[in-house]
Amino acid sequence: MKIVLIGQAAFGEKVLEALLAEREEVVAVYMPPDASPGKSNTFRELAEANDIPVRQPGRMRDPEVFEDYKQFQVDLNVMAFVTDIVPAAILNHPRLGTIQYHPSLLPRHRGASAINWAVMNGEPKTGLSIFWPDEGLDTGPILLQKEVTIEPDDTLGAVYFGKLFPLGVEAMVESVRLVKEGKAPKIVQDLSQGEYEPVCRSMAIDWMYPVGVVYNVIRGCNPSPGAATTHQGRQIKIFDCERRAVSGPEAPGTVLEIAADGFLVAASGGSIFVKRLQPAGAAKISAAEFVSSTGLKAGDRLGS
Repeated sequence: MKIVLIGQAAFGEKVLEALLAEREEVVAVYMPPDASPGKSNTFRELAEANDIPVRQPGRMRDPEVFEDYKQFQVDLNVMAFVTDIVPAAILNHPRLGTIQYHPSLLPRHRGASAINWAVMNGEPKTGLSIFWPDEGLDTGPILLQKEVTIEPDDTLGAVYFGKLFPLGVEAMVESVRLVKEGKAPKIVQDLSQGEYEPVCRSMAIDWMYPVGVVYNVIRGCNPSPGAATTHQGRQIKIFDCERRAVSGPEAPGTVLEIAADGFLVAASGGSIFVKRLQPAGAAKISAAEFVSSTGLKAGDRLGS
């Protein structure tokens, strides 16, 4: 069975590595152009080391991409972390179709920020779906799904890298095997039971919300895109933090305490202990570094 792998980054690389370990016949790999010319691209290097042709088109929907793609006489497309629009001509060309990874239990959380929204909503579980993509956005029939727990202190990074990434690689290999054996189902999604959500490019902290909501927003945006507030009119993004039960009469957003490893901020019904953040236009730094550089003190206010 001839496979074309379409993917990017570490997930695409690990899926390729797993397919090769299963001795699957990967006849070509498609990935985005290198972000920085001359910088190491271990995904591309893995493919080239195994004599697999690599294509890095600017857009998968350009007509010349399909004309070149047809030469590989593909039986199955495997899409592992794809952010570009793959045209129907490529999706439907292989005799066995195309399968794709998505980090949610479809039809819940369709869209590019599926994990962010699950964590920000405070949901106790999420999962992954391998599905047969169509011309909609994450709307094709389901092949298989796997469920994971979202622990109360899990961040976006913990859910993805610690759970959905490794489980997703295994699920892609399992799905390829099911397709090859003629046992892969196509379960139509009930789209009334899910939603399409916008890309989470920025989120602002409203300190007036209950502390649980504030904490969920911060951990759902850690490590990207970060949850934003302000200090002395300048934006900062908060990343690593802890939810604490400490509360008092101070207005939400008030800095309650400065400690050696961070600072405590009042919220409604509790507080947030900030440990790592990012000032506008700068790299992420420890909260202690921020306190030292800005002179932050108890009584200061974050946000408006």
